[in-house]
This record gives sequence, C-alpha cells and structure tokens, in this order.
Amino acid sequence: MTEETGTTDDERGAEAGRELSWRAESVGLAALDTDDAELVHRWRSDPVAAHHIGFWPRSLTAVRERIERDMEDDDRDDFLVLLPGGTPVGHVALTGQNLVDGTARVELVLDPGHRGRGHGTAVLDALVDLAFGELPMYRLTAETHTDNAPALAVLTRSGFTREGVSRAACLHRGRRHDLAVLSLLRPEWEGLNRPRAWDA
Repeated sequence: MTEETGTTDDERGAEAGRELSWRAESVGLAALDTDDAELVHRWRSDPVAAHHIGFWPRSLTAVRERIERDMEDDDRDDFLVLLPGGTPVGHVALTGQNLVDGTARVELVLDPGHRGRGHGTAVLDALVDLAFGELPMYRLTAETHTDNAPALAVLTRSGFTREGVSRAACLHRGRRHDLAVLSLLRPEWEGLNRPRAWDA
C-alpha cells in the first residue's frame, strides 16, 4: 500500500491502461466492470457514505452481481472514476435514463481518502457534460440527505438548484431522514461559465 494515495499496488495494476469512455481535465470515466466490485464494495461500506447516501450494506458477491446486472441495463451508465495516473477514486452513474423525456439521475460516491480534494466537482461536471453534450438529456436530478453539506456544496458548484425536500424519505439506522432534491436543466448547463470536458 502506498501512503500518499492509500491505493494498493494491485489496484494500480488493475487500472493501468484502462480504456476511458469519457475524459475531462482532471478525471477520466471508464465503464464499470465486475473486476471493480471490490473497490465499489469498499466505498459503499464506508459509514459516512452509507449514512449520507442511504446505502444498504451488501456483500461483495451481491455488489458483483449488481454490477453484472446493471451492465445489461440500457437505462443506466456506470463509471469508475480515474485520476490521470490511473488511480481509482470513485464510482459515478447516470441512472433512470428516459431518452423520450430527456431525464436521468446522477449518483456519486468517492473513496474516503480522496474526498475534499475537488474530485467530486470535477467528476460531476464531467458526467453532466456527457449527459448534455452527448446524450439528449434535458433534466438531471440528484438526491442526498439534507445534512450532507459536502454533497450539497458539490452539486451547487456544478450548477444544480435545490428544488425542495422529500420529507422522511430515507430510513437509516432507525431514523427517518429528509432528502434534498436538486436538478440541473440543459439551458442552465449551457449558461455555465466553465470549460467543457471535451475542451480538456
């Protein structure tokens, strides 16, 4: 294990030469594969992510089976997030895609060791650019606990607007939690003053 990144030699070796589906300036998105199950399982098992996103703990086998099933789902695209050197730092997805209505949801979970470094905004910007720049999406939505300040800040920096609250919509550790509902529309994305992923 390397102290600087918290990434094992096996993880770096597994990601070396990984083909990217989408590239931005500071991150790349590679199609999620069953070989990524251990990483995703570890990230989803993190107590902070489990609380803020409302993950239900699953076994490694269940995560692997879920990835296999999702690979066949035309309504979602799942990506492993890679830094320029190939270090995997998270999982991001565009789910519930409805190409007729032009709607989808965004989901993001980062490696605990790579949070707070600006990767979340870079990843979300890249996914949003994919959704609006390559797909016929018009509206993207995201949900997170109302007390998840880091996620709310990332979503706001990426141009999402808070629409409201789904009251008591999530059960976690015996308590009901409110979910903040945010959205980004294509005209709002077009008005953002930032480089696009393809400009990198």
